[in-house]
Amino acid sequence: MNSATKRRRKRSLFSGLKVTADGAAYDAACKRLLAQRDILARLLKSCVNEFRNYDIKTIAEKCIEGSPIISEVPVNPDEAGAFIRGRGQERASPAEGSVFFDICFDAVVPDTHKTVQLIVNVEAQADYHPGYPLLKRSIYYCARLLSAQKETVFRKSHYEKLRKVYSIWVCTRVPKNRQNTITSYQISERNRVGKVCEKTANYDLISVVMICLGDEGGDNYQGILKLLGTLLTSKADIDEKKRILRDEFGIESDRNIDGEVMNMCNLSRGIEVRGIKKGRREGRSEGRREGRREGRSEGVLHSLRNLMANMHLNVDEAMNALGIPAEEQQQYIDALARA
Repeated sequence: MNSATKRRRKRSLFSGLKVTADGAAYDAACKRLLAQRDILARLLKSCVNEFRNYDIKTIAEKCIEGSPIISEVPVNPDEAGAFIRGRGQERASPAEGSVFFDICFDAVVPDTHKTVQLIVNVEAQADYHPGYPLLKRSIYYCARLLSAQKETVFRKSHYEKLRKVYSIWVCTRVPKNRQNTITSYQISERNRVGKVCEKTANYDLISVVMICLGDEGGDNYQGILKLLGTLLTSKADIDEKKRILRDEFGIESDRNIDGEVMNMCNLSRGIEVRGIKKGRREGRSEGRREGRREGRSEGVLHSLRNLMANMHLNVDEAMNALGIPAEEQQQYIDALARA
């Protein structure tokens, strides 16, 4: 391998590492942004039935317990780390692992006959089709949040203490037919024989909410969809984003939010620029390869025509004389027929 090739490979390696690092930093900034109380309060009001009648200020100040935990809560039972901290309780898992919920926190619904406690998980998801149904993964996350309450929220057989869990997914790259939509999934009661009515709280324990962002100005691009779109997918500059947050959503400039928005703008721009450069390099390389292939094909066709005209060979004899592989022969037969 010559030194020029080594240099190109080294540049390619470090470029790939840089894109990966920027992508991880972008994801981290996205999670920190979604975990801001002003943002979480609006998510809860828009997506959680229990909070729809409360104002944003009340939700932000009285309903979100403690500080949301970011990328520290393990998904699977054999993965370590503190579980959700709420009302003085800490849940733990015995072994080590690396798959974590993006954001987890406890929430309370005040002013009810008995204070309702919820466990809320918020996930930032770029790819809606990661190779499996995303909805199934979200239901699994809910199941894990339920099962993890044993010996933490309740002990022995006191299942009456189970808290309802929400898993809210904010998806940024989605199919066209799902853009600017919010869809929820939960357990419901259906009478098959006879008619009974179970207390809702005894089965309404899981709720998944899929928030699919879309193009600016598209159908339904308003409310929480526009807020999240402005924060996560809009190509507007930082000043325009701050104006929208202030004028349309009443979110004043805040050092934390402004800093994360700026981080995401800069990282997104860097990833985009590197992606364009990589595409150009790959395009030039592919163009050269395609040119060589086309040049070789033209040369073979010219030789075939000469053999058939001057040596009076048929097409099969000419191709055999040139040693053209059997798997390539049909393309030359077709090319000769088109000439």
